[in-house]
Amino acid sequence: QVAGLAVIAFGLWLRFGGVMADFASDKKSPEYFFMGLYVLVGAGALMTTVGFFGCCGAARESQCLIGAFFACLLVIFAAEITAGVFAFIGKKVAIQEAQKIYEDIYDDYMKNPVGKVNSTIYHYHVALQCCGKGNTEKKMGLPCPENTQ
Repeated sequence: QVAGLAVIAFGLWLRFGGVMADFASDKKSPEYFFMGLYVLVGAGALMTTVGFFGCCGAARESQCLIGAFFACLLVIFAAEITAGVFAFIGKKVAIQEAQKIYEDIYDDYMKNPVGKVNSTIYHYHVALQCCGKGNTEKKMGLPCPENTQ
């Protein structure tokens, strides 16, 4: 149960308090960008529930609760395998989508280098530890974190 609560806390911190929180308020950040964090919170809730079944089943020596615990573990195992296969298959698409989002923000910055776009592109640079699309963009005045190649 403690591990499940820790996963929930970590997912919520990434969504609302970590590096990703700055992207949440941007109008360009799509909802699927945070889907992984929502799945993480859901998995933590499921882990907490499964831990409750296991603890109560062991304490009461109830075959029904232990059976529910076992069934939930099987479902979680199957879901992890399925998620791993989908993540492996969709890795290229996810990378292309992230690059497209950056390209859009980069183009907006080049049109208007002040305001909200300036802070958004800076937050992307901090989160990804990068600056620009190539070697020359740093000279063009992009907002880059210090010590970034």
